[in-house]
Amino acid sequence: MWNDVISLFREYMGTGLLVGWFLLAVVYLLIKEKRKQIRILFVYVPIILLFLFFNPFFAQIVYGFVGDEIYYRILWLLPITVVIAYAAIHLYGNIKGKWRITFAAICSILIMISGSYIYKNPHFHKAENLYHIPQTVVDICDAIEVEGREVLALFPAEMLQYVRQYSPVICMPYGREQTVQRWNNYNEMYMLMEAEIVDAERLSTLAKSHLCHYIILPQDQKLKGSFYDHNYILFDTINGYNIYQDTTIYIGL
Repeated sequence: MWNDVISLFREYMGTGLLVGWFLLAVVYLLIKEKRKQIRILFVYVPIILLFLFFNPFFAQIVYGFVGDEIYYRILWLLPITVVIAYAAIHLYGNIKGKWRITFAAICSILIMISGSYIYKNPHFHKAENLYHIPQTVVDICDAIEVEGREVLALFPAEMLQYVRQYSPVICMPYGREQTVQRWNNYNEMYMLMEAEIVDAERLSTLAKSHLCHYIILPQDQKLKGSFYDHNYILFDTINGYNIYQDTTIYIGL
């Protein structure tokens, strides 16, 4: 358990420099800061959070309920940026004369070298729109939306986490929870949607039983059978995805 906690903290630290400045800032404020409310927020709270995070008994209890995927989020509560900024300004205020400029320059350089260039991260992608979600999801949701009511649609796994972020009226019979293997959620429709060859007959039967208006699949998805044989039409094709509409389910108001 202890090794797991240490490993999580190391991964969270990144280069480690910012966390190091943060710990130094906490120690500095512990010694120099006199105002009670500031000490509570910027000294006592971080110390308590770190104590809890590194407490093996606390970790054992939390791990038992949520596992490591959630446990590391305790570190999100650490006010790292605010504490570093406040400590730097506090120290800056105690420096006199031309040394203030030197101190400010040193702080700026330390901040720059403490991180890594985000645009080199392979997981970073330029935003396609103001919503910061794939434009394909936006276009599909706009295409199938019916003003004044909710519609139900089956989306492939790569879109599940974005649909709810964009539209409150495009509903799904399952969501992102299906993509988290640790949760062991089984859904036959999801398994059929993600199969190498989609069984059109079985998927359409299940979709109809859940009153799904649409099925969205990649345009190059291999099919066993045809949706057209089960009262579906090709509603539209958007950015490489086919939208199949069930003509037997009423979609008006």
